[in-house]
Amino acid sequence: MSGIFRWRTAVAAVALALGTAGLTATPALAANIAVNPGFEDGLTGWTCSASAGAAAVTSPVHGGTKALKATPAGADLARCQQQVKVQPSSSYTLSAWVQGGYVFLGATGTGGTDPQTWGSPGSAWTQLRTTFTTGAATTSVTIYLNSWYGQSAYLADDVVLDGAPGGGGGGDTQAPTVPGNLTVGGATSSSLTATWSAATDNVGVDRYEVSRDGGAPVAVTATSHTATGLAASTSYRFKVRACDVAGNCSPYTAEATGTTTAGGGGGGGLPKRVLVGYLHASFANGSGYIRMADVPAEWDVINLAFGEPTSVTSGDIRFRQCPAAECSNVEPEADFVAAIKAKQAQGKKVLISIGGQNGQVQLTTTAARDKFVESVAAIIDRYGLDGLDVDFEGHSLYLNQGDTNLANPTTPVVVNLISALRALKSRYGAKFVLTMAPETFFVQLGYQFYGPGPNGSADSRAASYLPVIHALRDDLTLLHVQDYNSGPITGLDNQYHTMGGHDFHVAMTDMLLAGFPIMGNPNNVFPPLRQDQVAIGLPASPNAGNGFTTVAEVQKAFDCLAKGSNCGTYKPRGVYPNLRGLMTWSINWDRYNAFEFSRSHRAYLNGL
Repeated sequence: MSGIFRWRTAVAAVALALGTAGLTATPALAANIAVNPGFEDGLTGWTCSASAGAAAVTSPVHGGTKALKATPAGADLARCQQQVKVQPSSSYTLSAWVQGGYVFLGATGTGGTDPQTWGSPGSAWTQLRTTFTTGAATTSVTIYLNSWYGQSAYLADDVVLDGAPGGGGGGDTQAPTVPGNLTVGGATSSSLTATWSAATDNVGVDRYEVSRDGGAPVAVTATSHTATGLAASTSYRFKVRACDVAGNCSPYTAEATGTTTAGGGGGGGLPKRVLVGYLHASFANGSGYIRMADVPAEWDVINLAFGEPTSVTSGDIRFRQCPAAECSNVEPEADFVAAIKAKQAQGKKVLISIGGQNGQVQLTTTAARDKFVESVAAIIDRYGLDGLDVDFEGHSLYLNQGDTNLANPTTPVVVNLISALRALKSRYGAKFVLTMAPETFFVQLGYQFYGPGPNGSADSRAASYLPVIHALRDDLTLLHVQDYNSGPITGLDNQYHTMGGHDFHVAMTDMLLAGFPIMGNPNNVFPPLRQDQVAIGLPASPNAGNGFTTVAEVQKAFDCLAKGSNCGTYKPRGVYPNLRGLMTWSINWDRYNAFEFSRSHRAYLNGL
């Protein structure tokens, strides 16, 4: 937390490359077998997701008189698609002219490697183009366009699928059987899982299509589907059908209903706007020791810094109060515990923070995982704490080569940490407060880099917090990324942003609340967090860390994010009125700086 971030020059120097830049028009066509390719007949031939608000508009257009316009909403990427009959073992070229922040063009069900290309053309018409070869048994493909999380509307026109048309007699015309035993369960506050028994087909089932609340179907190959990004305490209806490679689909099953659980993240009782501060409880570093009883009332969450391991891989976490030789005014343990209880009686939450600059924690084994759970629980119980703050820095987390799937990590230090945090949550229940304070290198850098990368040359720690955050998103009370001690980070506008000004905080926070494709891959997306789960992390004074931001600039950033006003160069993808608050390193440095942070920002947050 207090350490100076060492930026990897090799990583910082690499920019995100868009493979679609500078594409030229397709040469003379053998055939365009797409239906209504210029949207001159509205959406005839196309199926668009229910919440996309898709429509054929008359301006702007690339050719003809109309173009497609569709807008992402929540977890809906605004996909518009159509199924086209094709010839087996044949080559095809797919292209479209597009505008928008991010637009994806691709095909599924090709019988080989399904192609996809994407671009970020802005307001200029740009052509996307990709190719594929159909499999030996493929008689139809689905072509599609969509945007991604948190983006504004995109436009598309003059779609071309260039190649031999399909059709003719003698093909597979028999649909699969209807899937059986559809049930909906596995409820969390933001997700439900639909499961069913397999269908059968005379040739073979290619995919299942799952529709929620009558919306556009999602294609999956397994016999289950987890819908995420749902509202708490809400019922949702699901139905599923089976389809084969020839495009024959069974009727849908009867609908099955599931209901998400109430709330999420635990730690009830916090106000709508929070101030989170770290208290130097185990050491002194020039800012002076503050007794727990003397922590000002402005702070809603007090993180005791730090619990540290006996060794890097032991998982054995220990906490002790600052020794009297280092902190002459340290209180007796009984007074410390009594003061914690007094703060809790006032509605404050007191957590043990694990890690920091010096506390490297690598849970490389299940034995270390279990020791972590046992030792952290012992600290929580001894001092009567409300929960845990995870402040892993340095080399605590990393991703092994090939560990690229956000939802299914395989690296032991990541898998074991997820398991340990879930065990602690289960032990203490809904009252357990779980917060995290990663650096930007471990989170937002994932837009460009994720672990060692495809050739193993990148820093294996890059964005390694993302699978932990994602796995615990239903149990996470607050994420407050450290917007300091950071190198330049690329935002959703594909521009580098540098710490110290309001634009940096807006861009970094927007990534958490809009979501982003990891390394630009739309099939591996970090979904948005809830607004009430996110706070902005800042140094309390110029002495506390690199990237200090003045009170005026901080409040300008919060205005932009929460109210949509006072924005600078960076324009966020949405307005976030429920943005939770601010975190700082630290309560001690705030006192050293005449309480400027806590008093100024408490008054500001109370006035929102």
